[in-house]
Amino acid sequence: MDKIARIRELVGILNDASRAYYAEDAEIMSNFEYDRLYDELLTLEKETGMVLANSPTQSVGYEAVRSLPKERHESPMLSLDKTKDREALRDWLGNETALLSWKLDGLTVVLTYEDGKLAKAVTRGNGEIGEVITANARTFINLPASIPFKGKMILRGEAVIGYSDFNRINDSLADAQSRYKNPRNLCSGSVRQLDSKVTAQRSVRFYAFSLVSAQDSHIAHTRTARMEFLKECGFETVEFHKVTKDTILSVIEDFAKAIGNYDIPSDGLVLSYDDLDYSATLGRTAKFPRDSIAFKWADEIQETKLLDIEWSPSRTGLINPVAIFEPVELEGTTVTRASVHNLSMIESLGLGIGDTITVYKANMIIPQIAENLTRSNDLTIPDKCPACGGATKIMSENGTRTLTCPNKDCSAKKIKSFSLFVSRDAMNIDGLSEATLEKLIGRGMIHEYSDIYGLARFKDEICSMEGFGQKSYDNLIAGIEKSRNTSPARVIYSLGIPNVGLSNAKVLCRYFDQDIDAVRNAGIDTLSAIEGIGDVIAGSIVSFFKDPYNIKVVDDLLSCLHIEKPESAGSAKLAGKTFVITGSLNNYSSRNELKEEIENLGGKVAGSVSANTTCLINNDPASSSSKNKKARELGVPVISEDEFITAYMEQ
Repeated sequence: MDKIARIRELVGILNDASRAYYAEDAEIMSNFEYDRLYDELLTLEKETGMVLANSPTQSVGYEAVRSLPKERHESPMLSLDKTKDREALRDWLGNETALLSWKLDGLTVVLTYEDGKLAKAVTRGNGEIGEVITANARTFINLPASIPFKGKMILRGEAVIGYSDFNRINDSLADAQSRYKNPRNLCSGSVRQLDSKVTAQRSVRFYAFSLVSAQDSHIAHTRTARMEFLKECGFETVEFHKVTKDTILSVIEDFAKAIGNYDIPSDGLVLSYDDLDYSATLGRTAKFPRDSIAFKWADEIQETKLLDIEWSPSRTGLINPVAIFEPVELEGTTVTRASVHNLSMIESLGLGIGDTITVYKANMIIPQIAENLTRSNDLTIPDKCPACGGATKIMSENGTRTLTCPNKDCSAKKIKSFSLFVSRDAMNIDGLSEATLEKLIGRGMIHEYSDIYGLARFKDEICSMEGFGQKSYDNLIAGIEKSRNTSPARVIYSLGIPNVGLSNAKVLCRYFDQDIDAVRNAGIDTLSAIEGIGDVIAGSIVSFFKDPYNIKVVDDLLSCLHIEKPESAGSAKLAGKTFVITGSLNNYSSRNELKEEIENLGGKVAGSVSANTTCLINNDPASSSSKNKKARELGVPVISEDEFITAYMEQ
């Protein structure tokens, strides 16, 4: 292929990848592969002198495509030139002083404040025109609602979602096509929502990195002073350090050591001259400003052999491919697996078992496949779901191909019900996190609740799972065995019957004298007559226990358990009384333990104080908490834990 033809091919490939990444929050190639092809295109353009009008080397982003209002930026938002060479970065700095800061991997947002209030928020978009997301920005959890500066202020920063929040949030997305591959895509999808309520649930944070203007203010002429000014106004800023050619290499090394434990996604660093008057004299190229440059981590790359592709079903219906390869050392840790995201990426890499691949850690954290050196392209795509055995289906949306399980009863889709089953208030099984459950279900070890009590037969396979070993396995089995001895209320609650919470489960078991079979066989008239149950809950209970599948599940489960009935003596001691608990406790390990004891004695525990509250239990009765204030307003007694025990438990 001649150079001109290769340029045309590369422009098409890179624009498709850019469209998926920026506009559709999807990912069809790794960042490593994109950078490699981009650099190849840039070299060919320099060699031939031919640059296509739609070349990604000439643009600064992708056109906004969502149904959000569009607005032109007051000044263009340019991309940054980049380097991976630390010495080249020091040479670029020369004898100047500059700020070195994190290059956060989220969504750039421009904020305008007027009269101390947020007036407008606009995404970067294509650098010239962005999308207006003002209502969504107001839900960013660390963004000041008001600031002391009352003139018009414009600043730029990055909206981000941390890795910890990403792991918590991503698993809760129900739509198979909405499962995000990394925090950046989740953040982009969250910030650009049409419904700000969705954004508010996503724990988006904002870190300022540039003050553009501040009306009627003798604004400082150094970046350092402007960043400090932003801090004084209440904004969190990116971490930054002033550097010279003598200190820059050691500061880069400090950042490199920190990134392994840094919760905010970062794909490198930014170096900007501190003196803004000097910066103004440098101007810009068609795409880059000349006063700033990006530094991207030079990826440590290792060659290895692809051993297998593990197909991992999830609650969303997606069956996610995970590459398993011979162990390699990357950034100080042993790595044996990496997500391949979807079928499109598998096809792009031309994967086959036994291929020689190179792997690296994206942003020095997330293992990724960089290249496939042998490209056998003969991988067999499974036609059956590993979790339920049902037929799989290949879906295509916005050019991204994914493997899915369309079976609505697939056990992998019931991960939430299993999470409830093992939770503290239900069967209380230590060692079975949602992530572990998903792995066990995906490998076909768990189909229904009783299967948890037979996991010992998979000992070797569990011990070989990533993050597991003999000690983890022993702790897991010990937790499972301990949970066999349980109470009727925990069992009823653990089943996840619609509308039946823990309190209702306790009410049912007390009414039927702790007899689970009596609860299972009760009619709707009997159930609806129980105080606190009613027609809706009664209908849910009857429907649940009439379902043949549920009957089998419960029978199988009960055969694994030893049901211990709570002592009935004095069980109605607190009947008719309602308590609210707040603050730390001394005699009980947790509020839940005290709550359970109150409910076992016939009392109720509410979450807020009302006129019907018997008393508020707080070991700091004089505190100015909202619950204490409400109790005083309503004349509800506020008593300490010891006073509660004396007055209600020892009588």
